[in-house]
Amino acid sequence: MSAPRRWPVISALGVTQIFAWGCSYYLLTVLGPSIAAETGWPLAWIFGSLTAGMLAAGAVAPLAGRLIGRHGGRPVLAVSSGLFAAGLTLLAAAPNLPVFALAWLVIGLGMGSGLYDAAFATLGRLYGADARPSITALTLWGGFASTVCWPLSAFLLAHLGWRGTCLTYAALQVALSVPLILALVPRATPRPPPAPGTRADVALAAGERSTFLVLAAVATCTSVATSVMSVHLLTLLQDRGLTLAAAVSLGTLIGPSQVGARLLEVANRSRHHPIWTLTAAVGLMALGLVLLWGGLLAPGLVLVVYGAGNGLYSIARGTLPLVLFGPERYAALLGRIAKPSLAAQALAPSGAAWLIAHRGADATLAVLAVLALLDVALVAALWRLLRRGAAPARPAHDEKPLPQGGRG
Repeated sequence: MSAPRRWPVISALGVTQIFAWGCSYYLLTVLGPSIAAETGWPLAWIFGSLTAGMLAAGAVAPLAGRLIGRHGGRPVLAVSSGLFAAGLTLLAAAPNLPVFALAWLVIGLGMGSGLYDAAFATLGRLYGADARPSITALTLWGGFASTVCWPLSAFLLAHLGWRGTCLTYAALQVALSVPLILALVPRATPRPPPAPGTRADVALAAGERSTFLVLAAVATCTSVATSVMSVHLLTLLQDRGLTLAAAVSLGTLIGPSQVGARLLEVANRSRHHPIWTLTAAVGLMALGLVLLWGGLLAPGLVLVVYGAGNGLYSIARGTLPLVLFGPERYAALLGRIAKPSLAAQALAPSGAAWLIAHRGADATLAVLAVLALLDVALVAALWRLLRRGAAPARPAHDEKPLPQGGRG
């Protein structure tokens, strides 16, 4: 059976990704202070509910990956949108903080089965080893999530209040996301479940385990750095002597640099092995964080460098596992990689807040710089593993193989 046309599928997933991110990960950035002001609930506990939701996302991600591997992404993504709608409705009706936190656990289940990893796995399931260009294109859509949803959330908050904003996003999930998924994401041919006592969808050969562990470690370290930068960037910049207005202006440079780097990757048309994309990503992010810590260059230029690396990393995290482990195991293994990554993403901002309060921004930036350099070392180890053939590299037909011993 021929693969379905790509652009309708990518467009549908792109729109649903924008609103999935906007109604979950980016929601409290705009609504959090208003919720605290109206309810009197501590702001730390409000954001702590998001942390609990992300831990729930990490817990459910491996199951979501296995289900996508067996049944395709269409039913999993549709259920995810339903979970978003249910959680947002409960959020809007929450009479107290425990119910509010429960709502975020429901939203977290939607995050674990409906954000990037699930969408990447869906594309891998549909297009197999040739999914890389589709995954790259989808990251361009995802790059506009905050651009679209932060202003939308602010507009809805001003006119409907935070509860009305949550209900509006719930309605968008039901009226827009679910129909798009059901209409434009095709059914995948179901695969039979693995034989009793086996886990063929996640089975790794002895030589592949070290590669998988290093890749998961890269994902986890990177998640710590990116989540801390997302939450605490303005605080860190103000500690460098910038005003809040200047910090906000410089922070807006990250988004365009992410999209610009992704456009360059799209223009390259997957001609290189994705290990090169990962290498460029962690190298640029490490350079940006080390320079920000050292104060050696203008912060604006540093943030452009960091943002470009962050933009490339979103592509590498989706494409490299596909090439290394093949399309049959891709969805399930992507879910396993996401579990520690999402947990780190949930816990790191709270740890960084403690570090900023007790040791200062310099110490926090130093820790981020060390983590970024550790990422570089891990990618170097990954190169060595691939050149020794620890995991089979499966480049697409127009993709250059690894040099000097990389298998392709």
